[in-house]
Amino acid sequence: MKAYASIQALAYALPEQILDNAELAQIFPEWTAEKIFEKTGIRQRHIAAVGETAADLAVQAAKKLFAEPDISPASIDYLLFCTQTPDYLLPSSACLIHQQLGLTSACPALDLNMGCSGYVYGLSVAKALVESGMANNVLLLTGDTYTKLIAENDRSVRPLFGDAATATLIQAKPGELAAISAFNMGTDGSGYEHLIVPQSGCRSMGCEDAAVFTDHAGNVRDASRLYMNGPEILKFTLQKIPGLCNETLELGGLGWDSIDMLILHQANRFLLEALRKKIGIATGRFLIELEHVGNTVSSSIPLALAISIEKGWNAQHKTVLLAGFGVGYSWGACIIRFDQKLIVKS
Repeated sequence: MKAYASIQALAYALPEQILDNAELAQIFPEWTAEKIFEKTGIRQRHIAAVGETAADLAVQAAKKLFAEPDISPASIDYLLFCTQTPDYLLPSSACLIHQQLGLTSACPALDLNMGCSGYVYGLSVAKALVESGMANNVLLLTGDTYTKLIAENDRSVRPLFGDAATATLIQAKPGELAAISAFNMGTDGSGYEHLIVPQSGCRSMGCEDAAVFTDHAGNVRDASRLYMNGPEILKFTLQKIPGLCNETLELGGLGWDSIDMLILHQANRFLLEALRKKIGIATGRFLIELEHVGNTVSSSIPLALAISIEKGWNAQHKTVLLAGFGVGYSWGACIIRFDQKLIVKS
């Protein structure tokens, strides 16, 4: 019987520090705490401490998986780390994580520089590794600390983003059908400037200090901080994602009646509700789980799934459609079948 890639376990880690809406309302007095919640669907977000990185959080999440008796560092034969907030430009954060987790020297370690679509991209790489026979146990880590990139007085993005990391174990399992399938991904680099840290890489090295400017929404920042053109991101998302979901179902030979849950990148409640209505799916089959964590970028999909399971949703024998989208522009969707109980560690 053919071996297919299958998600077996999931863990997550959140920083201890919390920024709630009451504190934000003090920074932005034109908004009340409840108004921020109404606009975003977020009440609080976790903030990485000074010196605490996405790799640190990813190590914490991975170690929670290794606390399980049947999951050990020695069993991991490929490490993937999806982040856009690495410890260094070089070396790869995956190499640092590899050392901290005590993985074997025969285990490759690879960074994926992807954002809100990153979890689906990571799953596609893990599936390819497993089903080609190159690996049996892939550890897919996601982690981002976007809050370190945000200007303190930027009211357009500071209420949205939180920091987090997740760990997913993808294993080779015999089966009749693929447990992870129907990948549908794409890129439109013409939208790169709408979600960007302009002065952040080698293109800007040697340039003058980042100049302070006021953006289209009246936020004051410099070019070393995160910039998001919200209206353009909303336009792209509403135009692209409903069709992406329908195309993915066609690739999988399924209809909407076969999907138990649709899990999109958890950007904010306003955008998610707009997408839900455009797609036409009922609220009971559409996951929104960002109230206490915010937009956690590459971790948002697995984190939402893990929290929902902890709250009592049973993923066993369920079919789930995942779709991520954002920075790049990039997008990706796939279909997951959970044939057995998923291990979740928090």
